Amino acid sequence: MRDVLPVAARWARDGRPFALATVVGIRGSAPRELGASMLVDEDGTVIGNVSGGCVDAAVAADGGEALREGSSRVHRYGVDDDPVHGIALTCGGEIDVLVRPVPRDSDAARQLCALAAADGAIGCALAIAGERTGRSWIVGDDVGADAEDPSTRRMLADAAALVRGDRARVLAYDAEGCRADDAAPSLLLVPFGSAPRLIVVGAVQFAVPLTSLAAALGFRCTVVDARPAFTSPERFPDAEVVVSWPDRYLASTDIDAATAICILTHDSRFDVPALRLALDGPAGYVGAMGSRATHDDRVQRLGEAGVTAAQMARLRSPIGLDLGGRSPEETALSILAEIVARRNGATGAPLSERTGPVHLSGAEGA
Repeated sequence: MRDVLPVAARWARDGRPFALATVVGIRGSAPRELGASMLVDEDGTVIGNVSGGCVDAAVAADGGEALREGSSRVHRYGVDDDPVHGIALTCGGEIDVLVRPVPRDSDAARQLCALAAADGAIGCALAIAGERTGRSWIVGDDVGADAEDPSTRRMLADAAALVRGDRARVLAYDAEGCRADDAAPSLLLVPFGSAPRLIVVGAVQFAVPLTSLAAALGFRCTVVDARPAFTSPERFPDAEVVVSWPDRYLASTDIDAATAICILTHDSRFDVPALRLALDGPAGYVGAMGSRATHDDRVQRLGEAGVTAAQMARLRSPIGLDLGGRSPEETALSILAEIVARRNGATGAPLSERTGPVHLSGAEGA
């Protein structure tokens, strides 16, 4: 939903009615993740998608119907659909898509505007079953105060506790309104927390395409270097540029599990103190550029600086996946590929060498 939110908020502010279709369930292999969304307006204009294209036309048609009828419904698309009409998932899985109208000046329209303007951990909870199907709530620190009944307040409190994640999640409840993994899905939480961070130590040429590509993937990028001559903001149009000793900056900035730290310097004055702090903190990814000889020397220096073996095991060095490229652009792709793989718990191995679904199903989606 995040990728279509700016357009959805603009349409809502302009008083433009539209339908919002959101993936709320996945079985088997599916091209898009939980929370992936599509907008359809009264003229049939489509923004975003919920599949690789194989069922999007059918979803758009269902969006138009939802607008005309003013009602919400969960539609299932999958291998049992009629392939002659082009609405089967060719990957062999099934997806459930909640299609709901967003009328002019509606609660849903106001919520989308609020989500787009929010700063910090916030989420959208969608009812995906029962009489409340299609209802939505904004969840965060003050969630649940205006919920109409105790069971709804309980569900929204559960959702609020998960808004700092970066994955959409399905929450299931039994008839008494208690969380139960074996119950039918009841609520989809789509978090809109802060964008993941990428901190690049070293204003080297490799950092230029790395921050540009990372920004395109939704990262909030910072380049830090103690050398003013290399830290011209014009070199890094997609990043915040900080002139500081890297270890001082890392000690003063907010770092969490959604932060990736890439050390691109080849100077122990910079990278050893920075790595010592990074490996002792909560960052989800810490990588360092350099040859294997540089890596061996760096590991020795880190050990002398007090870095433990357990902390050292977190270090991804030499940095990146083996793509064979040497240019700054190819190296940036290699580094970001490893970051994405680590975030998703994937191996980075070729899909052609794996068996089973390309996209794993489950209770979470990216």
